[in-house]
Amino acid sequence: MDISDLLDLDVKGSYITLDAGFDSMRNKWLIDFHKLVPVIKPNRRRTKNQELLNEKLDRFEEVKHIYKERYKIERLFAWEDTYRKLVTRYEKLQCTHMGFKYLAYSMINLRVFLDDS
Repeated sequence: MDISDLLDLDVKGSYITLDAGFDSMRNKWLIDFHKLVPVIKPNRRRTKNQELLNEKLDRFEEVKHIYKERYKIERLFAWEDTYRKLVTRYEKLQCTHMGFKYLAYSMINLRVFLDDS
């Protein structure tokens, strides 16, 4: 929120996707306080009340399509980690590091395009 305030961005009503580990009352209060829409997969282990669990699952079903988009981003980070130069930053210059990132992204995209044919 500090960054969005600094950049003067209005993020009210935006979705925020989090893992089940962030399914807590405090996090939900913070998300509601900033007027964001939570997309958190319900943590079944901590919910003993079946009615409450069903209510959480019903609310999650409404935004499940947004949660599925998160997988694409997580998969990109996993592919990015296969390149050692990006995991451990050896370059001192930002432009050199970004060049290697662009090269890695190009190789990731090439792999995807070659798989489709």
